[in-house]
Amino acid sequence: MRGIDALTLAAAAGAAGMVNAVAGGGTLITFPALLFVGTSPVTANATSTLALVFGTAGSMFSFRRQIPTVKPWLKRFVPVSLAGGLLGGILLTLTDEKVFARMVPFLILFATVLFVAQGAIRRYAGFGGTGPAPAPHHPSVWAAVIFQFFISLYGGYFGAGIGILMLASLGFLGLTDIHEMNTVKNVLSSLINMVAAAYFIFAGLIDWPKTGVMTVGAVIGYFLGAHYSQRIPQQRVRQIISAIGFTISAAMFYKQFR
Repeated sequence: MRGIDALTLAAAAGAAGMVNAVAGGGTLITFPALLFVGTSPVTANATSTLALVFGTAGSMFSFRRQIPTVKPWLKRFVPVSLAGGLLGGILLTLTDEKVFARMVPFLILFATVLFVAQGAIRRYAGFGGTGPAPAPHHPSVWAAVIFQFFISLYGGYFGAGIGILMLASLGFLGLTDIHEMNTVKNVLSSLINMVAAAYFIFAGLIDWPKTGVMTVGAVIGYFLGAHYSQRIPQQRVRQIISAIGFTISAAMFYKQFR
């Protein structure tokens, strides 16, 4: 691996870590960067996943104070996230990536619109835009649990934009604290990528030198993104997340249909 390639991958992973800590979508930075330096698509996907898993250590450290508060939600979502992430990783090695990749911009755009409009939609549907979230054991939560399984399935397969999807889902449940929502999202994203990466290691799909270089950048990026996002007003963080979502979907539409 050339020095310029190593610098490119480290910088891409750092940027991806910062984006993932706030909203998700970092895969859309690391995946093209790996392709740019000559990595095959499947290996690039697997290597990107593993590098960003290592990087979440910085994010978890920054959000550690929020974890006790969201622990009841994690108990509901963790099992389906692990199952979906593993199944998605297996499907990656069995199906044509191009078919599923064409769905990516639609999924991300749909999730971003949901995230932006969730307050108005909840009020229109009679959920009460400012009311408390249902308890984690409430029957309505099971719909979100099922949705989380499909998010995890997609996350294990490709993963770009799962943060936006999860934030939209949590918003419809009634969660309003964006920092708590980000904590749930980051923990679940980490587990989804972790179980998928474990399968990719088993399948021999990892480029280890590139993973090592990207891990360094990802750890720094995750830590900075998680740390500074908690110092920004919640409304501003929501605006950043929305901008990231629309930008990612536009880029993917351009890539897929140009």
